[in-house]
Amino acid sequence: MIRTVVIGAAGRMGRRLVANILESDTLELAGAVEYAESPFLGQDAGTVAGCGNAGVAITADLAGALKGADAVINFATAGVVESTRLAAENGCSAVVGTTALTAADKAEFAKLAESGARIVAAYNMSVGVNLLFKLVKEAATILGPDYDVEITEMHHNQKKDAPSGTAVRLAEVVCEAWDWDYDKDVRHGREGLVGARTKHEIGMHSLRGGDVVGDHTVMFAINGERIELTHKASSRDTFVKGALRAVEFLAKAKPGLYDMQDVLGLK
Repeated sequence: MIRTVVIGAAGRMGRRLVANILESDTLELAGAVEYAESPFLGQDAGTVAGCGNAGVAITADLAGALKGADAVINFATAGVVESTRLAAENGCSAVVGTTALTAADKAEFAKLAESGARIVAAYNMSVGVNLLFKLVKEAATILGPDYDVEITEMHHNQKKDAPSGTAVRLAEVVCEAWDWDYDKDVRHGREGLVGARTKHEIGMHSLRGGDVVGDHTVMFAINGERIELTHKASSRDTFVKGALRAVEFLAKAKPGLYDMQDVLGLK
């Protein structure tokens, strides 16, 4: 059994991670961590997740939770690099599903991997979304920049970052296929008298409302036809299942920095 610590165990994603780990045949819940002021500290992680007593109390002591653990799963937004470094120092692999990772964060992960850490970091852990990344790459390569590309994403009304990390990655995939630059060529929304759409831009649009788990669409349009590639998530478990697969992947992997394309063999 792979002894696994969940960071952010009382959050929406953390609760589903706890529940799925408790049902897993290959993973065992070794620790559950929350921030220092969390009202859930001291409570049983399984009870908080709504699936009965797990015998693991939620704690703010990550270092203590890591002792004897094999892996960490982290979907939290704060202190991601620090917690991943601490995991590596304790010999634990790390699965990071945080969507708002910066270029500096990724650079730090790369340094940790060079020093022997095993890390999977991905904007989106969903198997279906990672297939979407591959299909978008193929479509962009085949269709070429004669097609206009517009990306839309919709999430629940509590999501703090925009656009979503998944939408950013979808735009990056197109940019990589066409040798474009995300920072220069992605246009975030339109307002006012902006003029006709240029040929050298990717439109990016973020929608927020209700309890939408995550919808992403990439549209390729040209005079006479339109191709749309869409993924819709109806349950957070789709991300959880991918994260558990990433833990299992790292248990056998060499030190390195990986993504879900590696985990799923899509490269």
